[in-house]
Amino acid sequence: MPPEPIDLDAQATSPLSPAALKAMLPLLQGQHWNPHSAHRGGRIAKAALEVARAQVAAQLGEAAEGLVFTSGATEANNLALKGYMESAPGKALLTFATEHSCVLESARHLERKGVPLILLPVRADGLPDLAAYEAALTTGEVALVSAMWVNNEVGSIWPIREMAAMAHAHGARFHTDAAQAFAKLGLSGSGADMISLSAHKIGGPKGIGALWVRPGVKLVPQMDGGGQEAGIRSGTQAPALAAGFGAAASAADPKATEAHARLLAGIALETLAAVPHRINGPAPLGPDRWPGNLSVTFPGIEAGRLISALPGLALSSGSACSSGSGRPSHVLAALGLPTVEARQTLRLGWNDGISADMLLDALHQLVAAATRLRPAA
Repeated sequence: MPPEPIDLDAQATSPLSPAALKAMLPLLQGQHWNPHSAHRGGRIAKAALEVARAQVAAQLGEAAEGLVFTSGATEANNLALKGYMESAPGKALLTFATEHSCVLESARHLERKGVPLILLPVRADGLPDLAAYEAALTTGEVALVSAMWVNNEVGSIWPIREMAAMAHAHGARFHTDAAQAFAKLGLSGSGADMISLSAHKIGGPKGIGALWVRPGVKLVPQMDGGGQEAGIRSGTQAPALAAGFGAAASAADPKATEAHARLLAGIALETLAAVPHRINGPAPLGPDRWPGNLSVTFPGIEAGRLISALPGLALSSGSACSSGSGRPSHVLAALGLPTVEARQTLRLGWNDGISADMLLDALHQLVAAATRLRPAA
């Protein structure tokens, strides 16, 4: 088999961490029990589930009682938006043009059902226009705001605590998709009423995520069944997946991860200077951007050609959830990039497993390919 490519697609997923694998193996190899069974095996599975719930909640900085396991952040976002808005008839949902497609498609689903939708644009750097946000809230029509904490394409870090406080001041609840922020930024004291999480973005397994729900927030369940997960999310839970999620969350060190990402970002910026390019989104090493992400436009070069020319690198042109659609990135369009430039843009990302030498190797390959493919002046 060919060697694994160097991973510059960290926003799409992360490798399973050793801690997660170690926690999962006993529950995969022998402890197969249903956590809702009354016998001893069921109690063992239930205990593993609750340990994992506490581990995830501890990294989040919130009470474990509010954490509902889901199949991933997509389900968590669907549950938050649909579950809350179904309990607030006549009120509006407010969200933003750069949200993940699962939020935008949930919002459009609700709009088709008659829910008023307020879809706000963003600034050219991918950050929110807080004056426009405040103006939309002052109408008093908004029941729920949904805003991503760290954007999955351009790395913008939004002022979630401030935005949650603004929503509450006008009688609205606040939800944040924190799939790209969890275990990378300190999220405690967010003020959010609901927070969506994903395991596989932090070294946990695919197929599990969570929605943290503040006490007193009522959601209409989106699946009928046995009433698991505090009656909010029916379906037999997966203790092995939960254990992997919990172990990955417990092992995470946000400060070390941020410092490593910042070191690599500096190397990337210096290396990319050898070829014409433009960085999209907030300032790469500024406070408003996650340093483990760069959205880079290479003028005159189709991103697909670069990806094809570099089989030894794992690269993407945008969100992995929509990159196969053939459509240009809705995030880059919201920042004002013309379609032709959006198609010339790569999303570069790195995680803790990428060393400085690995990144330098990958970027030297990228610069060489971009130089070779760049059209003659």
